[in-house]
Amino acid sequence: MNSTIESNPLLDRLPKHLKQFIKPQDYSDYTPINQAVWRYVMRKNVDYLSKVAHNSYLEGLKKTGIEVDNIPSMYGMNRILTEIGWAAVAVDGFIPPNAFMEFQAYNVLVIASDIRQLEHIEYTPAPDIVHEGAGHAPIIANPEYAEYLRRFGEIGCKAISSYKDYQMYEAIRLLSIVKEAEDTPQAIIDEAEKAVEDLQNNMGELSEMAQIRNLHWWTVEYGLIGTLDNPKIYGAGLLSSIGESAWCMTNEVQKITYSIAAAHANFDITKPQPQLYVTPNFAYLNLVLEEFANKMALRTGGLSGIEKLIVSGALGTIELSTGLQVSGVFTNVIEQDGKPIYIQTTGKTALASREKELVGHGTANHTGGFGSPIGKLKGINLAIEDMSPKDLSAYNITESNSIKLEFEGGITVEGEIITGSRNLKGAIILIRFKNCTVTHGETILFQPEWGVYDMAVGKKVVSAFSGPADANSFDLINHMPSSTTIKAKQTAERDDLEVLYQMVRIIRKSQDIYASLDPIFHRLKKDHPNDWLLTVEIAELLQTRNDSPLLQEVLDYLEDLKQKRPTIAHLISGGLDLIFRKIITI
Repeated sequence: MNSTIESNPLLDRLPKHLKQFIKPQDYSDYTPINQAVWRYVMRKNVDYLSKVAHNSYLEGLKKTGIEVDNIPSMYGMNRILTEIGWAAVAVDGFIPPNAFMEFQAYNVLVIASDIRQLEHIEYTPAPDIVHEGAGHAPIIANPEYAEYLRRFGEIGCKAISSYKDYQMYEAIRLLSIVKEAEDTPQAIIDEAEKAVEDLQNNMGELSEMAQIRNLHWWTVEYGLIGTLDNPKIYGAGLLSSIGESAWCMTNEVQKITYSIAAAHANFDITKPQPQLYVTPNFAYLNLVLEEFANKMALRTGGLSGIEKLIVSGALGTIELSTGLQVSGVFTNVIEQDGKPIYIQTTGKTALASREKELVGHGTANHTGGFGSPIGKLKGINLAIEDMSPKDLSAYNITESNSIKLEFEGGITVEGEIITGSRNLKGAIILIRFKNCTVTHGETILFQPEWGVYDMAVGKKVVSAFSGPADANSFDLINHMPSSTTIKAKQTAERDDLEVLYQMVRIIRKSQDIYASLDPIFHRLKKDHPNDWLLTVEIAELLQTRNDSPLLQEVLDYLEDLKQKRPTIAHLISGGLDLIFRKIITI
């Protein structure tokens, strides 16, 4: 297959801090065994899911260019996805939740390009191309769902995290890697599972990010649609799991009507889900998302929003009622009567308006932090931002005047005004002072020796969210995961098995009815007695040829394998079931 990069305008729009997560998809890395795993999962899924998945699934496979017989080329997909307004990029396993969601906000599907090992053909906790490509991609062909995904990303990437969220991300990433890697000692897997379990049991009050990740899990990953009595599958985790897509349709799994309550329902990534949520339609997903967003600091702002940013310890932004945005690491807030009266960042800070950095107010200008009073002046009903030029003059809030501003919360700013900055509507958003002292009672918050003082203007905080207002204000090219994905081991035995898989793959693709399968099968029996998938593929070819003697020998061998390896007996039976009855194709 051609893996030449096909241009997609959406990829060109991505900011640099997202592009750091993109890795090239080297199609030649996929081995014949990888291709066989993809083909088995897809044949099983398409056959079964055509009965239980949302009706967008099969049509979506066609629209997104996903084939049953071949692992998709990411860049070939991009050429096709352009037609439905989306793009796809390859990444290395799990990426941070904020970044994952921000990709969605740009209509870009994130696809982990690795593929599960044959030993984990039914399910893997690690994100892989089966999960992302065959799970997520088909459903985005549905316009209503695609808009939900985009909107979810747009809102979700603004959710404020806690430090424990980042710990959980790292713990889950490590667990997914060690469980997927072959020959990982059980003690290491147990240790990784315990780390995830301990965090799950000790998350404390769920952050916004933790809650919205729950909503993402119960919809995008494990969502059902329709009625409680007759639900259909649309979640990617179910669409890509042979075992769980069947398990979820049984009465063993509780079906619950989807609502905002799902935000507080935690999940265990290492186990089948005991409960699933059912939405009546895709439009309802957006209603719940907006209901949740209305509770986020992104829309409520206020003291609680600032406090969430302080707890996160991460880069965040507050927006004032004037539209002035302050981005940095917030470390302190002074409050009175439940309202913030002074905010403080530590370290590099940038000021912006409408997501664009103000000239002269980048991190180079505010290297040590930024502090400012919030609120109205004491004894004056008219807020500074609402004052006309005439009002400002009447209160001596003009250039070159020395003035003492007393705020309702007890913050005092005293100094000589240098200049002011206004927004596009003409409201003053920033006042610059020299020889300035800022106090709160006996506490000095700023003094003249520290240089020029920039005072933000705003009577209240209307929004608080994760990340900077202007991504270009900060160096965000700094993601260094603590763990890296592990490739399959290359051994002489595996190389030999790959050769056999490739021989069968070539015979099938060329439809060479004269190519002998007998020597391949007997070499497989002799040198690779634990392998089952290639024998199933040989049975498939023999069935199409009506080669009864060898086919019977192959079937007898598979029956023996089922007895020797009972844990994979159902996989063999599932593969044979597809061969000996009509298969649904796309």
